[in-house]
Amino acid sequence: MNLNVKWVYAVLVLLALLLPFQDFIYLVFAMKVLCFALFACAFNLLLGFTGLLSFGHAAFFGTSAYITAYLCKEIGLSPELAILLGVLCSAVLGFLIGALAIRRQGIYFAMVTLALSQMVYFLAVQLPFTGGEDGIQGVPRGMLFGFIDLKNDVTMYYFVLAVFLGGFALILRTVHSPFGQVLKAIRENEPRAISLGYNVDRFKLISFVLSAALAGLAGSLKTLVFQLATLTDVHWHMSGEVVLMTLLGGMGTILGPVVGASIVVGLQNYLANIGSWSTIATGFIFVICVLAFRRGVVGEIAHFFKSKS
Repeated sequence: MNLNVKWVYAVLVLLALLLPFQDFIYLVFAMKVLCFALFACAFNLLLGFTGLLSFGHAAFFGTSAYITAYLCKEIGLSPELAILLGVLCSAVLGFLIGALAIRRQGIYFAMVTLALSQMVYFLAVQLPFTGGEDGIQGVPRGMLFGFIDLKNDVTMYYFVLAVFLGGFALILRTVHSPFGQVLKAIRENEPRAISLGYNVDRFKLISFVLSAALAGLAGSLKTLVFQLATLTDVHWHMSGEVVLMTLLGGMGTILGPVVGASIVVGLQNYLANIGSWSTIATGFIFVICVLAFRRGVVGEIAHFFKSKS
């Protein structure tokens, strides 16, 4: 990582830390952006750096959201334990789905993940603890570690920011580790990676489970922020949105998913007043961005500065 990139990260972290002291961005909106940015970063680890397109990541996002919501509201667990158990459930689910899906490649892999994700959606509709169409509402944020009150939006924001930065740092470290280099080799040329003696399926499965766990972490945070878990969290639309965020920001880049999530969540928020037309407007903007920025927003910016150097 060069010095200029480190400065960019430092400035962005500083701006995020100072965000509660301004008046033009609502903290709940900022927390939503951070949750979905973490979700998109987790998905990008699988698609952008391993080359595996999953259409079922909503299953991990929603599973952890439901588990965390149920444990906080019905069992009364502290938020950190509820999040930990939710992430663990998503990781186990990721292992089960990944072990089946990695047996196939390309579109077949994507369809297997979509089919298994729809099974999770069906369970969310049928199981009694999920609340069916109503979901789980009124989830208490609780006391973090027994003494930090998350009811306050500023405190909750800093907690979400800390978790996001931790997840982002983990992804950054993974990508730049020897393990991450093997993932990139698999993405670029899987037969060559096999010929070099790497157990490709094992690396794919580890990447899938790690991505699922981080997606679950994002789902748990979203549940605490909005204090509810609904069928939207496990619907296939959610899987489509995270694909959109990743492609829009820049697949295979570090900051791309963060930018993509900010754009998509921002459009959903500020175009909400036009009703169903917001979906059409978002799709139109997406088409323009794909045609104009084929590498994604961050990818095109990085390519521009690389060509100038």
